[in-house]
Amino acid sequence: MAKFKHNKKKNSAFLYETLILELTKAILRGDAEGRKEIARLIKESFRRGSTLYSDLKLYHSLSKTHNIHPYTAEKILAEVKEVRKILNKKKLLSEQNSLIRKIKKSLPAETMSNFVPNYKTFATIYQIFNKQASIKTRILLENEIISKMSLLDKNAQKEKMVPIDNIIYKTFANKFNEEYSNELLSEQKELLSKFISSFSDNGLLLKTYLNEEVGRLKMELKKSLIIEEIVDDEEMKEKTKNIISTLESYKRQEPEKNMVQQVIKIQSLVHEIKENAVN
Repeated sequence: MAKFKHNKKKNSAFLYETLILELTKAILRGDAEGRKEIARLIKESFRRGSTLYSDLKLYHSLSKTHNIHPYTAEKILAEVKEVRKILNKKKLLSEQNSLIRKIKKSLPAETMSNFVPNYKTFATIYQIFNKQASIKTRILLENEIISKMSLLDKNAQKEKMVPIDNIIYKTFANKFNEEYSNELLSEQKELLSKFISSFSDNGLLLKTYLNEEVGRLKMELKKSLIIEEIVDDEEMKEKTKNIISTLESYKRQEPEKNMVQQVIKIQSLVHEIKENAVN
């Protein structure tokens, strides 16, 4: 297949996902100002009605659709391409350039180097959308996307998943260690470490750790129901029971980013309850 340079600055899906990752890091750092600025930037740039938002929806139509028949996947791809044709490209380019300027001005320099798990898929879609790619290249890439979207090839795709490049993984892991090593509880560091590793081992270690950690958190929260402050506060008692129910529901779910973020918050809560109980 002929090589075609992917310009991530012109990839609406990459821009959105790298901002979401930067927002997650700001939340974990406890950086209220950074979180507010990134959230504002996302809402402003990807507001409903903007060309960036329209383009992002087209990327998501292909990258977030799974478990369908190849024929249906082909029809969705064809429709997405038709809609993409009539998108105002000058306006899209202007909005992308404006967003890049704002990122450079107000966010950390490494923002555009964030490891985006779906990067390869977004790059493939970018090439399908871009007329500079040869017809042969685009057809091969379209077949790849259809395969990922379709039911018949879903299991085969799982078997063919290739772990992320070791250099990318090590760089991401090093950045994580530098950024969070002094600000997280040991159990939170362990969870995030397993989450990072999940991109290279299909989530096996993450699933094992979460199974044990969720069990520990449930046990600690159930024990907290006999603490005087919680027993005497109906609202606190009800919230604690709701959190236990949330943890119970994780047994039926595959680990993903939102779940990990929620467990991190619960880990902080449990730590705080235990600290208060001791004092």
